[in-house]
Amino acid sequence: MFSKALSYGLLSLTLAGYAAAMPMQGNNLAKAATCGTALTTVTMTATVTAGAAGATISTNNAAKSSGSKSSGSKSSGSKSSSSKASAATLKTSGSKSSGSKSSSKGSSSSAASGSKSTSGGNNAAAAANNLQTALTLDKSVLATGFQNDGQSQPAAGQVASKTSSNNFINFCATVPQLPITNGQQVKTGSCNPAPMGIIASTANMPSSKFQFPTNFGTIKANTAFTVKMAIKNLETGNFVNANENYFSAPQFTNAQGQITGHSHIVIEQLDSLTQTTPTDPTKFAFFKGLNDKATNGVLSADVTAGLPAGFYKISSINSAANHQPVLVAVAQHGSLDDVVYFTVTDDGKAAAGNTAAAGNTATAGKGNTAAAAGATSGLGNFGSCGTPQIKFAAGLDGRKETAFAPANTAFNHGSADNIQVITGFICGQLPSQCKADATAQATCQKAQAAALAATPAASGAQADAFNKVFGITTNFAAVKAVA
Repeated sequence: MFSKALSYGLLSLTLAGYAAAMPMQGNNLAKAATCGTALTTVTMTATVTAGAAGATISTNNAAKSSGSKSSGSKSSGSKSSSSKASAATLKTSGSKSSGSKSSSKGSSSSAASGSKSTSGGNNAAAAANNLQTALTLDKSVLATGFQNDGQSQPAAGQVASKTSSNNFINFCATVPQLPITNGQQVKTGSCNPAPMGIIASTANMPSSKFQFPTNFGTIKANTAFTVKMAIKNLETGNFVNANENYFSAPQFTNAQGQITGHSHIVIEQLDSLTQTTPTDPTKFAFFKGLNDKATNGVLSADVTAGLPAGFYKISSINSAANHQPVLVAVAQHGSLDDVVYFTVTDDGKAAAGNTAAAGNTATAGKGNTAAAAGATSGLGNFGSCGTPQIKFAAGLDGRKETAFAPANTAFNHGSADNIQVITGFICGQLPSQCKADATAQATCQKAQAAALAATPAASGAQADAFNKVFGITTNFAAVKAVA
């Protein structure tokens, strides 16, 4: 029997000869690493055969690195989870210790390929996605102007802006009592951390205009009709899930700079066309999102059940894709939405006093002014102010009691519990401010006397009497007086 040292020596010589007899090129090096027996043998002799052929050491290192047969298989294009690690070890050890030209060539080629893959692939992907997954603020988006409270150029009544040195990224932490909006419609209020996003240029500010119903038009009660609204500078037809993505992403634009979004319409019922008290946003007669793309620049919505008789206003709500109001580049701009007022009657015909209640006569819808209409009816020409009218209601100017006030907003006066205050103001404005003629002034004096003579005092009957002189029929007598 040979001594233990001699046995190791003979075994080493055998392996060295085996390695020299098998030149390896390209993928052959990886294939050699797939042999289970060779892996075990090399592991046993690695420390003994320090001067053995480079291919033997290279294979041994690959085996140690991978730790399994499958991980070292097909290092070029293998789907194994550890194949990249094994291939990388093979490339490094082969290039350093290769004892033959063929193995050196194969190792160098593999190493070069691996280097390109790492730097050109993984690094590029990481660079592209890092900023959108990072939990820190990148300096490239820091808005230093946010540190200015704006008071360096003071103006009367101007208040200081909130300031931030980190783009308000943790603003919602200042209101811990509120939940994060998180894409939900939180009726009790919330705090939304999403940025505003891309602000539309002045050349791309959206605008809309109702084509139907028409302003001060009349439609038939409880009868289906189709709302039509022209719109421009909004890439319509883009809306997200309102229950899961509400306000959850910034506003963005298309390639032409137009806001990507959609619109809505809302119809609210009024007490009259001359109502001056604000409406309640929690109450509406009809609401619909206009989620389709506009056809020839027009959006439409079917009100299939129609509306009951009454007075209404219809408004547009132009929005970005995540339902937030559209944002534009400047503070001073025309309205981005539209509003019109209309009447619904049982027969679809305009009532005699309905359009007049808005400070116009029924002919005003045809392009004539109320003043001209008054002149032709013998009431006189009321100049720039239009036909006078008085309303009677509770809640005017925040009052709890009922009061009188001009219904025609051209006569700018607050409410009063004594109708003579209002009639005196209106008639006094006709010659000086309205430039009304003498006939109109005389008509107003008659109306003033009629209101004073009506009973009971401090009731809607006085307003009705005043309006009747101008050919306007109202029924404020039905309003219960509240002292």
